[in-house]
Amino acid sequence: MSEARNPSSNNPNTDLEVKDAQIIFESIWASLESDLGRSKLSFPREIFWLNGAPGAGKGTNTDFILKYRDYGAAPIVISDLLSSPEAKKRMDAGMLVGDREVIELLFRKLLDPQYVTGAIVDGFPRSMVQVECLKMLFARLNDLRLEFRDTPDALRFPKPHFHILVLFVDENESVRRQLKRGQEALDYNQKATKEGLPLVEVRKTDLTADAARNRYLVFKERTYEPLQSLRDIFHYHFINAQGTLPEVQARIIKELQYQSSLELSEETFDLISPIPLSSQIVKHARQDLVRRLDDYAGRHSKLFKQVIELIQTKFMPIIHSHAISGQAHVNSETPMFDDPLAIAMFIDIFSERGFHAVVDQHRIEIPEMVQPGTGKVLTRVKKVWRISIRFTGSEIRRG
Repeated sequence: MSEARNPSSNNPNTDLEVKDAQIIFESIWASLESDLGRSKLSFPREIFWLNGAPGAGKGTNTDFILKYRDYGAAPIVISDLLSSPEAKKRMDAGMLVGDREVIELLFRKLLDPQYVTGAIVDGFPRSMVQVECLKMLFARLNDLRLEFRDTPDALRFPKPHFHILVLFVDENESVRRQLKRGQEALDYNQKATKEGLPLVEVRKTDLTADAARNRYLVFKERTYEPLQSLRDIFHYHFINAQGTLPEVQARIIKELQYQSSLELSEETFDLISPIPLSSQIVKHARQDLVRRLDDYAGRHSKLFKQVIELIQTKFMPIIHSHAISGQAHVNSETPMFDDPLAIAMFIDIFSERGFHAVVDQHRIEIPEMVQPGTGKVLTRVKKVWRISIRFTGSEIRRG
């Protein structure tokens, strides 16, 4: 799959994060290969990367998704990984648990055979470095699939399916749910203390509206934007999590049913994968268009000016008269179009101005005379250029 350009990619900090991610990923991958062997790096075929605003119901809906997809293992919760013996060992030694440590703990966890049918990862990715490492993991798994496709291990390296599942609630609803969760935890602990039962954790951010609101804003500013960069790469599910639990779960089912119908079999994917994605083709289309127009103006200026004049005098009046419909069809016998370069200029000029132009040639035989003696009808060929121009028309409001 192609990679979408992050909206903040002009930010030098983002470029640095991408470079950091490459170093981190390659270091982790080298460690996995060294410890386990390349042929043992068999990740789940399908992974749901679950994220959402505070109070959106990630924990509430995780078991529901597990049952719906018939996964056999409990979800991988990133916050639990950070309290694992491996992470605690690092922290006890005075070492930080940053992106590299989180990602390596997660990758090793995903290699556990219990996740072979699929896995849900709760709380990842949450930073640009994690997002970039996720892209690299997907690319590496596709590389492994091609590498082992014709070997006895082929079944252990299926085509990966990554789903980004984002549960969304607005700010006010998030704050309300966080405070409700905090109050319920306090009430439970008060009762548990009297009865000698274990206490539950009470998040500090669940106790005041300001803290809850700040946690929501941190999610939007630091996590939501990196997640958006994955929209054009993986299956992306943006779920409205406001409403009752049955309403939210009905939306999840509808979204996952729809996406499942779009997933291709391994064989079908192999057959069509040599054909590039449209996003790959158009990725640099604008830059190529600008380059061509500059080349016309520089090396073929005389013809370029003639084409521009033709458009201004012959085509724009017709286009103006069809401004409401958003489409104009014009027949032309201009000899200028006998030059293929003129046609290319014509289409590119319209493209740069936001129009979509198509030029087709039609050859019509016109009877000229009857040949004496033979009675044969002599004809001449008339070339007619049929031009179709589409653009955004005017929306007229009625009544």
